[in-house]
Amino acid sequence: MTDAFIYDHVRTPRGRGRESGALHGVPPVELASQVLAALKDRTRLDTRQIDDVGLGIVMPVGEQGADLTRFALLNAGYDENVPGYQINRFCTSALDAVNQAASLIHAGQVQAAIGGGVESMSRVPIGSDGGACYTDPRLAGRFPYVPNGVAADLMAALHGFTRADIDAYAVESQRRAAHARDAGHFDVSLVAVRDVLGDAVLERDEAIRPGTTRDDLAQLRPSFAEPGDAGYDAIVQQRYPHIERIDHIHTSGNSSAIVDGASAVLIGSRAFGERNGVVPRARIRGFASLASEPLLSLGGPMPVTTKLLARLGMRIADIDLFEINEAFAVVPLAYMEALGISHDRVNVNGGAIALGHPLGATGAMLLGTLLDELERRDLRTGLVTLCAAAGQATATIIERV
Repeated sequence: MTDAFIYDHVRTPRGRGRESGALHGVPPVELASQVLAALKDRTRLDTRQIDDVGLGIVMPVGEQGADLTRFALLNAGYDENVPGYQINRFCTSALDAVNQAASLIHAGQVQAAIGGGVESMSRVPIGSDGGACYTDPRLAGRFPYVPNGVAADLMAALHGFTRADIDAYAVESQRRAAHARDAGHFDVSLVAVRDVLGDAVLERDEAIRPGTTRDDLAQLRPSFAEPGDAGYDAIVQQRYPHIERIDHIHTSGNSSAIVDGASAVLIGSRAFGERNGVVPRARIRGFASLASEPLLSLGGPMPVTTKLLARLGMRIADIDLFEINEAFAVVPLAYMEALGISHDRVNVNGGAIALGHPLGATGAMLLGTLLDELERRDLRTGLVTLCAAAGQATATIIERV
């Protein structure tokens, strides 16, 4: 098997996913184009050598439809022979795109590929793509849909986490993210988003709320009590009858922020690097995806981590740092509890609660954040994992070279 190496990665700052957000006026094809152009320019890349490019897009409709990747490549000045595709496995999409690039290299089918993602949540809102899971009563009768927020509150009930627990975690995510931003830990890979005149529209992550306290978060109303009362609690209690009631404890303050953003990661073989005079930063050791119980839709990161470690003959102790997507505060809390990991190894620069979660782009962003931090701390091995709707999850392990 041919080794797959990470040569570079870039991301935009995350902009608030609303009309007042700094990136609302930037079409998603432009967000994707700018990270692809930056990756090309930083590595002085002859784009004729790129064999394939995949971008995660969770709402692949409207401005984000019609194979946006191909047109973003053309707009970014890539050779016209470079193909592109878009992929959707909900929140794991960008990490899956990176893993697909690595798979092609492992199989010896290509020498270089790019994986990443883009999501303009202010312009193409969640749910824009519809889907049978929401609208087909025959499917819903057999496999009922449950909002992820209700699943998060169910997960908290199953693990015994309280509102105080998850609010405390959220406050720490904000503190860590603000410190990392102010200390410049993100700067090496950030690409300012620019307008048609070349002026910077956004240079730093916009959604962080420094100074957030537990008292601040305690004032927020639960976000998922109403859908729970409307019938979703009853659905999950049929599957989990030992849960007497579900306390709805996740709010806008301890859940991932809605944001806009894009990311891209350059993956290549060793021969590609030697031919182009670029030095690999890390090797992708392996990756795995799986699906678990669909009503508990956020529970996949634990079993997919166990699956991947077993496949590679590794242990939790072999991993120096973890990036666990903070879709909701309960996810990293449950992960650390289940696998016996201390918080000083997990999301050390904060996470999506503070920074935001641009659905299709987040996986590649987390991978890049992990690599940068491994380098900054002179550590060797890291793992990134994300949950995805309907019980899915993906995990990837990298090691510096």
